[in-house]
Amino acid sequence: MNCKPTEKQLKFLDWEFGAFFHFGIRSFNPGHCDWDGKPMSLDSFNPDSLDCDKWISLIKEAGAKYAILTTKHHDGFANWPTAYNEYSVANTPWKDGKGDVVREFVDACRKHDIGVGLYYSPAQWQGSVEFKDGKEYDDYFINQITELLTNYGKIDYLWFDGCGSDGHVYDQKRIISVIRSLQPEILIFGMWDPDTSWVGNEDGYATVPNPYTKTCTFLGETRESFMPYECDCKIRETWFYDINEFTLKPLEELIGMYEMSVGRGANLLLNMSPDNHGAIPYADAQRLLELGDEIRRRYSHPLNFTDIKKVAPGKYEIEFDPENRSLLTEHIYMKYVRAAVIEEDITDGEQVLDFKLSAEIPNVFRNTGRSFVVCRAETIGHKHICRFPAIRSVTFILEILRCNGDLDDV
Repeated sequence: MNCKPTEKQLKFLDWEFGAFFHFGIRSFNPGHCDWDGKPMSLDSFNPDSLDCDKWISLIKEAGAKYAILTTKHHDGFANWPTAYNEYSVANTPWKDGKGDVVREFVDACRKHDIGVGLYYSPAQWQGSVEFKDGKEYDDYFINQITELLTNYGKIDYLWFDGCGSDGHVYDQKRIISVIRSLQPEILIFGMWDPDTSWVGNEDGYATVPNPYTKTCTFLGETRESFMPYECDCKIRETWFYDINEFTLKPLEELIGMYEMSVGRGANLLLNMSPDNHGAIPYADAQRLLELGDEIRRRYSHPLNFTDIKKVAPGKYEIEFDPENRSLLTEHIYMKYVRAAVIEEDITDGEQVLDFKLSAEIPNVFRNTGRSFVVCRAETIGHKHICRFPAIRSVTFILEILRCNGDLDDV
């Protein structure tokens, strides 16, 4: 079965690269970890240099197209002045309790034309709120989500974290009905009625093959659906800020994560951790900019392989611009090629199930050439990045070996 994406799923894949911001009361309590139960006082939350505009301008410079803020993590602290829990910014020293991190974040995203994403964890292990039954828990959940989806204008992406939900049976249909009625165009990650899916690890890597058609369960109903993956990962070894700059990932690892997420048809969501002043640490910011520069260096200026001919069903010959071929008759003038980026039109669903890419290596002394396979994979999807050792060639051959439907149509 070949499932088709929705328009918002296609938009999501076009985003490719996003930034996650884990920021909250944990940012002011280094050493804490999920579920440790250690109290974190509201008095500790007081970012003296919070500037979401700087966060968002930074990620935009690095090439990110969307951003996600932790509005409430498992500890239960709300980054907005919620009416349903005293454990929020409204009861902290920051701006005398009149601050709203969610508002500043959303406004900054809109100013810089960055997709707006909000993370919400239903878990609640700090604060005084208690629930006498499952319905009260669901009411609390719905009330807070309603605040987030009503008070801040259009939200592009709602990122649910199901961690800590064990033991509670949510009224899924009721919750999703409220969300979809409040924001009909919203993308949902994670639970119950998702538009995007977790890749299964927090390392930034998608597996191969990476087909979009998957067996998914929506509100208790299992069916085949189009479901793109998102690869969430950290620039350091913790989601929230901690005293661990030595764990900052090197550029080589980060570019590899990009090539094994975006380059495998998924999205990359890289976490940045604002510090206990509300600022992105200098070293982290510089590393992010280095990543953006390296992505552009590798993929923003492709060589002029613009002559593309279909020579047989499912077989394409891709040549360097013929106008420049006269300069390439001698081997010394050939271009070094280190990667090929292949994209598939997935508007009506993905078609390619097996392909190979070959490079022709001319022998200019004998006027003959040989062909070498440089990439063999299954799915292409939104984008597939084939990287290989530097090779000198002016002709590549793309062969679709298996597909959904007829090779004549690919």
